[in-house]
Amino acid sequence: MKGADVITEYLIDSKIPYVFGICGHGNVGILDSLYQARDRITLVSPRHEQVAAHMADAYFRVRHEAVATLTSCGPGSCNIVMPLAVAISDSSALLAITANVPTSQFNRSPFQEINKHFQADFPNIIRPVVKRSFQPTRVDMLPLALRQATTTMLSGRPGPVNLDVPFNVFQEEDDVEMPLPAPPLNAQRSGASPDEIAACINLILRAKRPVIFVGHGVTLSEASRELTEFAHCLQIPVISSPNGMGTLDMTDSLSLGFIGRNGAYPANEAGRRADLVIAIGARFDDRSASSWMPGYSWNFPATKLIHADVDPAELGRNYPPDVGVLADARTFLRQLLTEVERRPPKRDALKDWLADIKAWQQEWEKFTRPNFEVHASPIRPERVVADCQAVMPPDAILCCDVGVNHNWYMQFWKARQPQTMLNSWGFSGMGFGAAGALGAKLAAPDRPVVAIAGDGCFTMVPHVLCTAVEYNIPVVWVIWNNFGWVSIRDIQLGMFGGREHGTMFHEGANKTPYNPDFAAWARATGVEAITVTKSQDFKGALEHAIKANKPFVLDVHVDAEIRPPSTGAWQLPPTPYKEPVFGKRYLPDTVPAK
Repeated sequence: MKGADVITEYLIDSKIPYVFGICGHGNVGILDSLYQARDRITLVSPRHEQVAAHMADAYFRVRHEAVATLTSCGPGSCNIVMPLAVAISDSSALLAITANVPTSQFNRSPFQEINKHFQADFPNIIRPVVKRSFQPTRVDMLPLALRQATTTMLSGRPGPVNLDVPFNVFQEEDDVEMPLPAPPLNAQRSGASPDEIAACINLILRAKRPVIFVGHGVTLSEASRELTEFAHCLQIPVISSPNGMGTLDMTDSLSLGFIGRNGAYPANEAGRRADLVIAIGARFDDRSASSWMPGYSWNFPATKLIHADVDPAELGRNYPPDVGVLADARTFLRQLLTEVERRPPKRDALKDWLADIKAWQQEWEKFTRPNFEVHASPIRPERVVADCQAVMPPDAILCCDVGVNHNWYMQFWKARQPQTMLNSWGFSGMGFGAAGALGAKLAAPDRPVVAIAGDGCFTMVPHVLCTAVEYNIPVVWVIWNNFGWVSIRDIQLGMFGGREHGTMFHEGANKTPYNPDFAAWARATGVEAITVTKSQDFKGALEHAIKANKPFVLDVHVDAEIRPPSTGAWQLPPTPYKEPVFGKRYLPDTVPAK
């Protein structure tokens, strides 16, 4: 078999339906193989490599099944470094197939070879943003490399893996035995020891103010049912990271939302006053831990911590746990449930704690709800979130790009199901939402997919519209148009006495707010579009765009002067930190103030 045919047949045997790829002289050898197999595997060719990798990332987040990307030598493959960083930061799996120069030309500086420190050295360019890079230099090396690459990609904490293939290996032939496909995600699940489970239940049954903190690990483990049963059984409230949203229906009275600077007030109040935190598949990054400053979101070590994660590197990274458990989230929750059956909690043991929780929820609702009802032009951010919530069905997929728009959705979006709110959380790559929505729609063709993309993010990847038209991918893009990189502008205003430079979009000496006419831009690509400047018009426009079942752009003009209320903290040292807008720091006596 030719090397290209070995790769193509292995992808098909692994039930990989798509390759998101960009042509180049380095990978032409596999394009014909994909053509010959086009009835069994589909090549989708977006206009930029960044988009290809974001598409693959989002596809995996929706289906928990990986697909492949294909890029050529040199600059083409360098263009996927950023989206791979997004994927590895958020534990999202994809197989990045990159081309390289012919082996006969290694270390001779042919066109597009990187060889300053090692021949054909693209694996060292990509090394920090993949779990592993494989570079088979002969056809007979491909079967082992393919099996190891896909197994690495889907085992343990999932993530992107690179297969770097020299030009000639695609076309050379050898007698090879095709390897078996890798086990699917979650085929192997680790569990806690009986002693660890007993220690966890001891802490849980003694706690008077417990909370559960769930992250992407619960989503990846597909542990929504177990989490819901466990939370309801013990009546423990649940705080979610953005990638854990929907693992407990966020309309549930036990759901407190996100925590941290742009978190919900009930989540921060519960986190900083809890006496036990049960963290499952969550990382305690700076934004969800208020920059690790005591009293804003958490109060470790005064608060006891049970931390379960499939990745040993996360246990104790930021907070040493009282009980650290190296385990799959679903298995861990099932073990807890089994032990709770044997040792049921006292009835109404958390009655006072739940009363406090309810009071905080009511206080937050009273503070925020009036703004959701306001009609204005430009549109208040809350109205955009509220109308999306009203129009989109529970199984619709929301692809959030980064920026101030994402802050509003983190704070107020109520995901009803897991794998329905996609976020670039750990690395925060601009363009993820606008581009990833294409992959999300291919993963779930029968469900609405709406991308919420700031004007800054969208103008980085506007060619996504071309791909949507070429391949008939009916995504709705809501462009959060506030004429600037407003989240960074607000940081700049706060740090430097109200001065702004380089963060807003202007034209002319009078600094008139400027953006392209996004609706006209969309129509030029063949995509239907509407410009929305009044809040009364947005809900109907979104309903129309979703029902149209075709690529659609809504250019929505949003008020840039209204900011999400801060309920936690986010410090960028050495800048002095200002207190939250809503809520206040709480320090128990056992936690020293800093």
